[in-house]
Amino acid sequence: MITHDTPVLRVAGRPVARYVTRPELPARLSPRPYLHPVTTLAGTAVTDLSPVDHTHHLGVGVAVPDVEGHNFWGGRTYVREQGPTELDNHGAQRHSTFQLRDPDGFVEELRWVASGAELLRERRTVAATELTDTAWALDFTFSLTNVTPDLLSIGSPATNGRPGAAYGGFFWRARKEAETPSVFTADHEGEPEVHGTRADWLALAGTGWTLVFAGATDRTRHDPWFVRTAEYPGVGASLATDERLPIPPGDTAVRRIVTVVADGCLSRAEAAALVRKAVNQ
Repeated sequence: MITHDTPVLRVAGRPVARYVTRPELPARLSPRPYLHPVTTLAGTAVTDLSPVDHTHHLGVGVAVPDVEGHNFWGGRTYVREQGPTELDNHGAQRHSTFQLRDPDGFVEELRWVASGAELLRERRTVAATELTDTAWALDFTFSLTNVTPDLLSIGSPATNGRPGAAYGGFFWRARKEAETPSVFTADHEGEPEVHGTRADWLALAGTGWTLVFAGATDRTRHDPWFVRTAEYPGVGASLATDERLPIPPGDTAVRRIVTVVADGCLSRAEAAALVRKAVNQ
């Protein structure tokens, strides 16, 4: 897999993430920039790239399965009353420029293109911050602006007729391990209990590592969590759950997710404390 221009994010001088801006990928994978590998401060990898179970899962980034019928997620498209279907409808996110680029983060402009036309323009802000000797935070904001003269709407398999499959938006594909990771919020535990719920934060804990995800704005916290642990380890925040998300011409949809990346298996109290520090600093 050939890549070009890959900034490395550092925390206290240590590399913790690589950002691939121009991956050379088949159109079916909906090519897009992504973070991989992302590691803990001790060097444990907590992302996966094109795993066998879902080759279109690309580390950490933004992926949307339905923008006016165009697939920016990769793989098959869920068609109502038909199910997952192979379609030639894949879009691509194209890196335009870095408006700011530092060792601990960047501000990037991207173009979301499908069928030869630009649909959305994205401003992406990513920052890495040290929290403790064993934890750091990835602050990830994306702003999607409709640059067409028409109303655009974002959908998901859930809005297209597949209950429980409201994926699309910020998505983190974690590394698959021999044991299924645990997942919990302040009040609930286990995939059946936390998937599709709204919670201020959600933790995914594997072998010697914990990821704690938090919506950092009121609007972001309104989005339910998309969670998988049994089939594969992945967490996202759903842009379109019960109905499509409309973006009128010239309007912008903004979301901000802060993720704590920690060594060790955190308790609820530890996860909550680190999230508060990460979001409020």
